[in-house]
Amino acid sequence: MDDMNWRSGADLGRAVAAGEIDPRDLTETFLSAIGASPIRDEVYARVTADRARAEAEAAATRARHGLRRGPLDGVPISWKDLFDSAGVATEAGSALLKGRVPQDDATVLANATAGGAICLGKTHMSELAFSGLGLNPITATPPNRHDAALVPGGSSSGAAASVAFGLAPIGIGSDTGGSVRNPAAWNDLVGLKTTLGRVPVRGCVPLVETMDTIGPLCRTVEDAALALALLEGGRPADLAGATLRGARLLVLADYAESSRDAPRAAFAHAVERFEEAGATITRAELAPVKAAMDLTPMLFSPEAYAIWRDTIEADPHLMFDRILERFRTGRGVEAADVLAAHRARQAAQDAYLAETAGYDAVILPTAAILPPDRQRLLDDETYYVTENLLALRNTRVGNVLGLCGLTLPTGVPMCGVMALAPPMQEERLLRLGAAMDAALT
Repeated sequence: MDDMNWRSGADLGRAVAAGEIDPRDLTETFLSAIGASPIRDEVYARVTADRARAEAEAAATRARHGLRRGPLDGVPISWKDLFDSAGVATEAGSALLKGRVPQDDATVLANATAGGAICLGKTHMSELAFSGLGLNPITATPPNRHDAALVPGGSSSGAAASVAFGLAPIGIGSDTGGSVRNPAAWNDLVGLKTTLGRVPVRGCVPLVETMDTIGPLCRTVEDAALALALLEGGRPADLAGATLRGARLLVLADYAESSRDAPRAAFAHAVERFEEAGATITRAELAPVKAAMDLTPMLFSPEAYAIWRDTIEADPHLMFDRILERFRTGRGVEAADVLAAHRARQAAQDAYLAETAGYDAVILPTAAILPPDRQRLLDDETYYVTENLLALRNTRVGNVLGLCGLTLPTGVPMCGVMALAPPMQEERLLRLGAAMDAALT
């Protein structure tokens, strides 16, 4: 592969602006890498080569005339296969949606195109986005960066693999319970979960509409900031001068201590580095977190089943049985119980924000476990259930409490550290993340 395959999106954008890289050459570099990759069909569901070349031609023209639209103008990006793309199938990793071809781009894809980004194609994912493992025997299971025998994390599995294997500089995924942050952590990437409602979800195949969010998987915090601005058509966070000196970080102690050995040790090392960089660390267990997490049976499966019931029950034999079973746990639940859970969730959110108001972020290991063995997941149902629940246990805190979240590599393979901040505080979180990353590297 070319050196360009491993550079950050921001670096590639700067090279385009300086006239050092032509967007057409950059695009061909990635298309060639995808085409030559032995894992191409495990990572990409569809490659949009014609669209990419046309967009690269337009980006090259803008660059020649000094009319670039933003820092990522001319930079290729991959898209999880739940973002609608006009005239190209969007199937969300499920045979239930085979042959579904939307007429329009999702709003985020349209925004990114307006900002000059180049669409490389659609990446594989967990079926209908309802698993944190990335295992999908219906379409494809992308490999983990470190070991093909391990799952990559999900549901944005192909998005993570596309970046981790040099087949895209940035991948766009979705996060309902950790589906950006978990695969980012297991593939040593940066992943940003945005606040519900901040980034538009029109044209995205839903899972749980009261939880669905969109975010990037990438190599650097800078790329995460630029990608967020691209997706919403805004301005990127200013990361200059970010520091941990004086920062107050609250360790969610019970989640850190109950994570398995490797993630727990990597997290402890990261916390030490943050203290050395000037952060003040406090450890606590928070009652509102437990109150919110106890509600999860009422917050995910019932709504997911309500959205997909008719489609699923028309052809249940088309689904991976473990995913089908998970959807069906939501049937038969009374609407009054779901509505009561959402009211209790809001109370827990309010209490959590009050208790953490004096801190810059709450931190914990991104995932409580390392990526499981993919074959054992298929062979052992009990193992599948246990690992699937643990995969998103830590990340789900951010979704249930309505927070924004950022995961960073710790330097220990497949172990991330996650920071959670109040709703709509992505810019502040990204600045903090830049300082945390500097402390780690």
